[in-house]
Amino acid sequence: MLKIFVDSGSSIKQEEKEKYGVEIIPLRYLMGDEEYQDGIDLSIEHFYEKLINEKLFPKTSLPYLDELEKRVTAYTENGDDVIIISISSGISGTFNAFKALFAENKKVRVIDSLTAVGGIRILVEEANKMKDKPLDEIVEKLSTLIPKIKVQAIPENLDYLCKGGRLSKKEWLLGSILNIKPIISLSGGENGGNVKVDAKKIGLKAAMKFIVEELEKNCDENYSIVPSYTYDDSNLKKLIEMTNKKFHKQMIEFDNLDPVIACHWGPNAFGYIYVTKE
Repeated sequence: MLKIFVDSGSSIKQEEKEKYGVEIIPLRYLMGDEEYQDGIDLSIEHFYEKLINEKLFPKTSLPYLDELEKRVTAYTENGDDVIIISISSGISGTFNAFKALFAENKKVRVIDSLTAVGGIRILVEEANKMKDKPLDEIVEKLSTLIPKIKVQAIPENLDYLCKGGRLSKKEWLLGSILNIKPIISLSGGENGGNVKVDAKKIGLKAAMKFIVEELEKNCDENYSIVPSYTYDDSNLKKLIEMTNKKFHKQMIEFDNLDPVIACHWGPNAFGYIYVTKE
């Protein structure tokens, strides 16, 4: 039997793990002097209270690897195959740690998603469709899908991307003064799993129009679209209103991003995750 593990960089919530048929590996983060397991020890509401009101910027770190090894080994010793889909190696050391941990276990495959959040949800959906297939066939299919997954979003302000090292101080200064809205993307294709600025637009409306046009031009209608946001979904709802209604049927539930990802985007960021055409 196939078991699918994802880390919390997938933003799949603990209460969603049965729906998606996954085991979740919680990454960790430090706020002030307190350490938390992502999605377990602190609610999203309390996380934002600390981020916004207490001005505490998190430092993220790897999950407890010894506990993960025990969980996975229990399945493989029982005869199960295991796929672990990790957050992009371009933004975290998680994949390399998982790869080294299970290098000797022939019943485990560790996949670098080269994406995050909704992109991993899309990969899980695909893996679940193939649960009766051989392990290597599933891995091959996911590997062909990964380069086509696009994460594209607009941050409300640039402070958090700058603090997290995803944006230079020069870009932060220019964007803040001139009301320039960068469209930030993460893709396993041209980005190689790294964060990139796709475009810069003056004002929120122009930035939203760019994202809508990109999706309508490039989206593969055979896969889900994951509308995502941090803290407040008001702008996300406006984005959906601007989008051709024929794409609405592909959209799954809104994803309020988990802390380890949300801390880099900051509150009130929003965007789409989808699969691009060939």
